[in-house]
Amino acid sequence: MRVLIIGGGIGGLTAALALHARGIESVVCEQAAGIRELGVGINTLPHAINELATLGLLDELDRVGIRTAELIYKTAKGQPILRQPRGIDAGYEYPQFSIHRGKLQAVLLDAVRARLGDEAVLTGHKLVGFDQDKSGVIARFETAEDEIELRADVMVGADGIHSMVRRTYRGEEGPPDWNGILMWRGATWAKPFLSGRSMIIAGGMKAKLVLYPISNDPHRPDETLMNWVVCAKIGDESMPVPGKDDWSRAGTVDEVMRHVDGVFSLDEVDIETLIRSTPENYVYPMCDREPLRRWSWRRVTLLGDAAHPMYPVGSNGASQAILDAVTLADCLAAFSPVEALKTYEKTRRPATTKIVRANRKGGPERVIDLVEERAPNGFNNLDAVASKAELTALVGAYQSMAGFARNQVND
Repeated sequence: MRVLIIGGGIGGLTAALALHARGIESVVCEQAAGIRELGVGINTLPHAINELATLGLLDELDRVGIRTAELIYKTAKGQPILRQPRGIDAGYEYPQFSIHRGKLQAVLLDAVRARLGDEAVLTGHKLVGFDQDKSGVIARFETAEDEIELRADVMVGADGIHSMVRRTYRGEEGPPDWNGILMWRGATWAKPFLSGRSMIIAGGMKAKLVLYPISNDPHRPDETLMNWVVCAKIGDESMPVPGKDDWSRAGTVDEVMRHVDGVFSLDEVDIETLIRSTPENYVYPMCDREPLRRWSWRRVTLLGDAAHPMYPVGSNGASQAILDAVTLADCLAAFSPVEALKTYEKTRRPATTKIVRANRKGGPERVIDLVEERAPNGFNNLDAVASKAELTALVGAYQSMAGFARNQVND
């Protein structure tokens, strides 16, 4: 069997490694001329790290990322709501990692090239069309020199929220669904706070600040690479999403600070200094798409953001793409191509649909919205607003739904 993977992101590269581990040949076709270490920080959850560890990548992840020790939910004004250990510190067999997205992608890319060979990753290959017959898929690509065809038994669209593979079957869906929230993201070297492996989420869906370290450097022993995210609701669902060309545009410090000054207050970090010391930041719209009722068309299927783009809430985007990739590899190892894709979709589509819908309501961060709605001016006694049992149950229900409750991962 030979599998053609469209897209060299986290999901596509993980799929190539998982397929190789099961003795299945694959080739990754990436539209960009080169795969660069783009993006900023992400979190990857224990059930996904379990799969990457099985693929032999744990040491490399430790080299470039940080094992998250705890997550602290706070109001925008810094009042603590809930503090939870994470990963190994919470009793999981595998850690949660806070990591630069580009560094995680580089770990996967290096492993693919080392194990499958350089020819297994083709950059500068833009998919322009494909057909399938009874025995396989024929895909057509534009390259800098020519137009070429590649044939495989199965094709996987891991080509992101603007997926060409998805569009071929679904038609023009228009821009992604935007909730009116813009996210400014950046990372800079700064003094660590609390454990040095702590994560803070302050404020709910209307105004949110996220802080966590993503890397250490032995040459900078007193500092850590601190990732920050500022979310601000500037509109509503009726407004058009910023254009495709505006995604990941460069932001300015003054632009970010308009949504920080007087909004957030934390004892642990001087937010203004942190943001003003960041060399560059980027602006993203918070978007998803309505969950699909179908992912697979005989020998062609979708994976990751192409299948289920979701709000970056609950640390599930990259994690779910990794789980997609491993499940797909298991199915292709066990069944004929068409039956494998049916089984893969039957397993993964319902699970990710639930997460997309839950993230629209705030995911586990709903605990912050709950407290801020009940006590908009702050509180003197949290128990009078929401009990620890109620808050813990909200977060636990999300973890169970998303498949990373401790018993689900360790058992």
